[in-house]
Amino acid sequence: MNKIAEDKKYRIVTYGCQMNVHESEKIAGILTEAGYKPTDKDEDADIIVFNTCCIRENAEDKAEGNIGALKGLKKVKKDLIIAVGGCMTQQKGEGELIRNKFPFIDIVFGTHNLENFKFLLSERLNGKKRILEIEEKEGEIVEGTPKARTSYPNAWVNISYGCNNFCTYCIVPYVRGRERSRDPEKIVTECEALIKEGYKEITLLGQNVNSYGNDLEGVSFASLIKRVSEIPGKFRLRFMTNHPKDLNEEMVKAIAESDKTCKTVHLPVQSGSDRILKLMNRKYGRNDYFEKVDLLRKYVDDVAITTDIMVGFPTETEEDFADTLSLTKKVGFSGAFTFVYSKRKGTPAAKMDGQIDEEVSRDRITRLIELQNEISRKQTQGYKGKTIEILCEDYDEKKNKYLGRDVYGRMAYFNGDKSLIGEFVNVKINEVNGISLYGEVVKDNA
Repeated sequence: MNKIAEDKKYRIVTYGCQMNVHESEKIAGILTEAGYKPTDKDEDADIIVFNTCCIRENAEDKAEGNIGALKGLKKVKKDLIIAVGGCMTQQKGEGELIRNKFPFIDIVFGTHNLENFKFLLSERLNGKKRILEIEEKEGEIVEGTPKARTSYPNAWVNISYGCNNFCTYCIVPYVRGRERSRDPEKIVTECEALIKEGYKEITLLGQNVNSYGNDLEGVSFASLIKRVSEIPGKFRLRFMTNHPKDLNEEMVKAIAESDKTCKTVHLPVQSGSDRILKLMNRKYGRNDYFEKVDLLRKYVDDVAITTDIMVGFPTETEEDFADTLSLTKKVGFSGAFTFVYSKRKGTPAAKMDGQIDEEVSRDRITRLIELQNEISRKQTQGYKGKTIEILCEDYDEKKNKYLGRDVYGRMAYFNGDKSLIGEFVNVKINEVNGISLYGEVVKDNA
């Protein structure tokens, strides 16, 4: 696209997962290529793009609230272009509903045609009114979309798109399509370029990274880890997210043998109850999960395991929830993303009998969070007095300190200056507060 927007500005509002964060970087890349510059103020923007999420109802409600709030600005600033895309619009019939609910929206697009956003924008700038373009089915992977990265020193790299698992509560396969793996050569080339540009952490992204390569010949996630780990330079390698049913010994060995791969694995369990796991269509049981944990701990020294846990799934009893609590305690997760089941239209779970009362779900999530916080605090206490290597990532204005994570994903705060961002530093931990670490940079930096 030629520069069509000299001296004009864009604002992107992103909801949801890391995949959405990275796709917003692609939208930003398209707009930057067209001549737009970023702004964080709605009133200064010439185009505002909402990259939406539909994994839970509150994400949709928040997006719709913020879209609706622009109605007044659109009346005053008539040339303002408002575009809405992402998972929320990709749901069947949802794009049309959104366009009808918010008649001031200019462009509605989905997850399968993000790369065509520059064409949709050109159409709108050339006079076409109220564009609705949703591709119902995923197509071939499009390479070469420009990116304006926003997460330095971390860089997100897609390795696959879509999901084949169809967990009964999850909308993702319906809005992201079936699994498609990127060519490993393209992935390695992108990672090599990022390291040369100075990025110090690569995060490989997929709805299920463990099944990467199942649709390609002679390629696996383990082989990809090895290939990326062989790239020269000092950097860290992370990946998300995993599915317990597809985590195998070959992958775990690849993680253990790589000196670049962080020793933390996000392994969503969702529930500790065999009955609920079966209703969820997770394709593993409680003991299967324990076996995966044992496999990780057999090969990966001091591995930190984090997880996702859902409470309030239809028909969940107090006994089922007790199984979740006991699994949480037995595994000893380093951290957990906990949430209440959210009914998603179009998923099998939405039609199930036995939907759980909101008050019951709130009680269970409170008890689960209390347990996990207790586990995390005990683990964090072990850091006091140690010196650890931190990748300095950013500056926290509220704490007036710089921050970064260690290889296990634990966040540390320390004094410093801007020159530290993007650098590996050794930090001696003097204080532990909850799950946060506080320390000072020591001279023998890595």
